Amino acid sequence: MHKLAIEEPTVRRWTRDEYHRLIDEGFFDRQRVELVFGRIVQMAPQRNSHSVAVELVDRFVRRAFPNHRIRIQMPLSLRPNSEPEPDVAVVPGDPRDLADHPSSAVLVVEVSDTTLHFDRRQKAKLYGRNGISDYWILNLVERQLEIHRDANVADGARGSSAYRTVTIHRPDDTVSPLGASDAKTTVAELLP
Repeated sequence: MHKLAIEEPTVRRWTRDEYHRLIDEGFFDRQRVELVFGRIVQMAPQRNSHSVAVELVDRFVRRAFPNHRIRIQMPLSLRPNSEPEPDVAVVPGDPRDLADHPSSAVLVVEVSDTTLHFDRRQKAKLYGRNGISDYWILNLVERQLEIHRDANVADGARGSSAYRTVTIHRPDDTVSPLGASDAKTTVAELLP
């Protein structure tokens, strides 16, 4: 008797170029999607608390980084198979400097409620592997700020933690970004 080989189905991964062609053809019309590690991820609609938190973070980072670009829910070009759209990204330079989306950021902030697990795992791995040195998750569920620092680029590629340091900050705690250590805010000022 001949045994059949048991195989797992393969997952089709997308490149940024293929993803852009699908966008150009209107495939995702009126959908919020991101490309993360070759997977096209559909994002949940934003609740009011999420939108308010994005505005509060935006207000703070504009004061903290007056000479940087602040990108709100705009793509970062990370690797050939990832193009996330973080809630807030602080990038250097002028908008006319690049022919493509920025490939790095001084600070990335994800406001997280329904996507908390995804932001802690997949997004942290993605940002860490790409050397984003300061990644914040404004956790609306537990009303805290999770700061990920010291990107572990080599180990993150093997599946372990993408950041060597993760600290939790409560509403009364004062925090400041790595790239603007003089700029301070309380976590409460970022929470809706």
